[in-house]
Amino acid sequence: MQHGFKMVWLLAAMNAVAMSGTPMMMLVGSIIGARLASSEEWATLPIALMVVGTALGVLPAARAMARLGRKRSFALFLGLGICACALSAQALAAQSFSLFCCGALLLGATNAALQQVRFAAMECVPLAQGPTAASIIMCAGIVAAFLGPELALLGKDFTAVEYGGSFLLAIGCFVCGGAILAFYTPARQFSHAQQAAGRPWRQLLASPTLLLAVTSGAVAYVVMSFIMTATPVSMHLHHGHSLEDTKWVIQSHIAAMFLPSLLTAWLFRAFTVRGLMLLGLLCYVSTIIIGLVDVSVLGFWGQLVMLGIGWNFLFVAGTALLPTAYAEGEQYRAQALNDSVVFSTQAIASLSAGWAVSAISWQAILLFCLAPIVLMVAALMLHRQHQ
Repeated sequence: MQHGFKMVWLLAAMNAVAMSGTPMMMLVGSIIGARLASSEEWATLPIALMVVGTALGVLPAARAMARLGRKRSFALFLGLGICACALSAQALAAQSFSLFCCGALLLGATNAALQQVRFAAMECVPLAQGPTAASIIMCAGIVAAFLGPELALLGKDFTAVEYGGSFLLAIGCFVCGGAILAFYTPARQFSHAQQAAGRPWRQLLASPTLLLAVTSGAVAYVVMSFIMTATPVSMHLHHGHSLEDTKWVIQSHIAAMFLPSLLTAWLFRAFTVRGLMLLGLLCYVSTIIIGLVDVSVLGFWGQLVMLGIGWNFLFVAGTALLPTAYAEGEQYRAQALNDSVVFSTQAIASLSAGWAVSAISWQAILLFCLAPIVLMVAALMLHRQHQ
């Protein structure tokens, strides 16, 4: 177990630096998009395409993990992240919106593989310790939450092209992640025969536990992505708050997404998986209430912090529940199904946010989020009936 947790912490360190490109793009993607795009309606397209890239990259990442193993696949996708940042920097130099969108899409595909780090960590330890391992990986996001936006501002004027240096610094983070990855020893790899011997898709999808785990992750990301994607444009461009304040709100939001993971073991003992999901939904409702009455800097801060905490509770609970829903040898298919649904719905939410932020009010955007919350309540009730 000691060796297993050593690998978990190694993966967490790798994820902490390699994932910093994602929050960097979250902060500056829509701002750059508003300057390069022909219309403000397309401002959030780079962030939306980053999410689309994540959704499209899930199946290739899962297949690479099954065929090449975790370590080689992570190294391959870290190289893709370097290419994505280099392409984005070149797009800024050429003032090409389409090229910048391509860079964002590739960065999203890189993120699809990095999302699999939590599963790799859970494989390194016994099943009972899986939530703890996943929470350690989630805590690594705290570093990325602050490092990414700081890189964005630090590299803003680093080169002659504004924000070009930000993506060069992100390349350095991927290189550092690869250096850390060299010391990682993967857990036992399941054979292709074991994977083929698993239950058919129809039986997997009939599992109420699997459906609840997938729904929890999907709702967590849909609500979070819809609100977070629209925040920089709404806060900085529409409500006139400074870029520094916007950066602080985004940093606080991403930190709130991962800080509760420090208490994961206690939270699961105190509330159980279903209880943690209900707490996450309550946080999402609080986000909507705060946003309806306050659009000041502190108002945005409050709702984005509650949004981050709610995401953590729902996503960690879904992640912890997922391994209990599949048998040995079914892991790659179940994990691919989970992440495909989660990030496909997130992509839809991000794409919708681009239209919403230019066509309707901030309060209307928040009210739209009631629909997935109701869906999650229905999934919890259905799972309780089956139990």
